[in-house]
Amino acid sequence: MTLIKSISGIRGTIGGNVSESLTPIDIVKFSAAYAEWLKGQNPNKKCKVAVGRDARISGEMVSNIVIGTLMGCGVDVINLGLATTPTVEMAVTGLEADGGLILTASHNPRQWNALKLLNGKGEFLSDEHGKKVLEIAEHGTFTFPEIDHIGDLVDEYSYIDEHINKIIELNLVDCNAIAKANFKVAIDCVNSVGGIVLPRLLNALGVNNIVELYTDPTGEFPHNPEPLPEHLGDISKAMVEHKADVGFVVDPDVDRLAIVNEDGSMFGEEYTLVAVADYVL
Repeated sequence: MTLIKSISGIRGTIGGNVSESLTPIDIVKFSAAYAEWLKGQNPNKKCKVAVGRDARISGEMVSNIVIGTLMGCGVDVINLGLATTPTVEMAVTGLEADGGLILTASHNPRQWNALKLLNGKGEFLSDEHGKKVLEIAEHGTFTFPEIDHIGDLVDEYSYIDEHINKIIELNLVDCNAIAKANFKVAIDCVNSVGGIVLPRLLNALGVNNIVELYTDPTGEFPHNPEPLPEHLGDISKAMVEHKADVGFVVDPDVDRLAIVNEDGSMFGEEYTLVAVADYVL
């Protein structure tokens, strides 16, 4: 079993011994440390944190512990439910939260989960702030409020749609042109939160002909969830079989994108940003 502590967050495998893997005790400890750090950054204020997760099997369990711990630390929680990493990052500023927690182990296998820590700008913590959270966790210097000052909980499950609306509003996004092109698009969402988001996004963009692979958010990854060419044989075959124009593959928390060409070959993940920048410029 494994527990990895870094300035960007805490990740580990579920089950095992305390301090050796991501057990419920460790989840409480690091959530409380994050809350304590956040309160130190916002003195004389009741803090508010946005929490979202991917669809991996341990997600509901981890989310319940994190949310309960934050509330017990006197922090208000906006529960985004199933949400992509970029959605949670946007929600921090959009909902005027003081921080955010993303519960995802990204491209790691199903036995992993993690707490990714965000500041009030929806960005990952700096080296200095990340080390401070780890220091608080190590020394157990937590302060818990009495009953009248525990946190409140609000469920906000519609922020994915808010995120999509922000994309549609971008000047460089031409939904009419996309709809007229009548693209056939194949997607592989590895049975996580991308299965909720990508079909909605594509429909909003004007794409109605979608070949869906693994869009049921069960958390049962059908293949290695890291979107590398050696893991993407199914969508490569589907591209040719269905004569799709383009394919999109995301990892469990949808912060990585791989593009597949019409012949089933890989466009190359490292070229995505370059191609977009070239178009924008």
